[in-house]
Amino acid sequence: MGYLLKEASSALRAAMEDVLRPLGMSITHYSCLELLAQRPGLSNSELARGAFVTRQTMNVLLQALERDGYVTRPAQAPAGKALPARLTPRGRQHLDVASKAVRSVEARMLGGLTSAEQSDALRILRTMTRSLRDDD
Repeated sequence: MGYLLKEASSALRAAMEDVLRPLGMSITHYSCLELLAQRPGLSNSELARGAFVTRQTMNVLLQALERDGYVTRPAQAPAGKALPARLTPRGRQHLDVASKAVRSVEARMLGGLTSAEQSDALRILRTMTRSLRDDD
């Protein structure tokens, strides 16, 4: 089971990379923008955890996203040391294009399943994730 999950994860990652690369994005880049769309104001550390990368990697990415006009952060932290990041309108447009590409990959992945099977798969994956986290 674990090997099949890893194999599916690798296939999904490769397919996502294939559709994001022409857009000038990596999966981490996409994940960062998606996280900020869902929860504006996340810090570098929070984004790093959510995208499964180091703080240093996320900091480099955020600097590039800020330079390219996709993300904005205040010059000084409003409290503590964290600089809350937010998507700019340009970042939101960039994310919209990428999200369509990623959804096409997900549709391809789920294409061989009925609606009921898709619902079952989501429920089963959520249950397995919860079971592993509950043991921690």
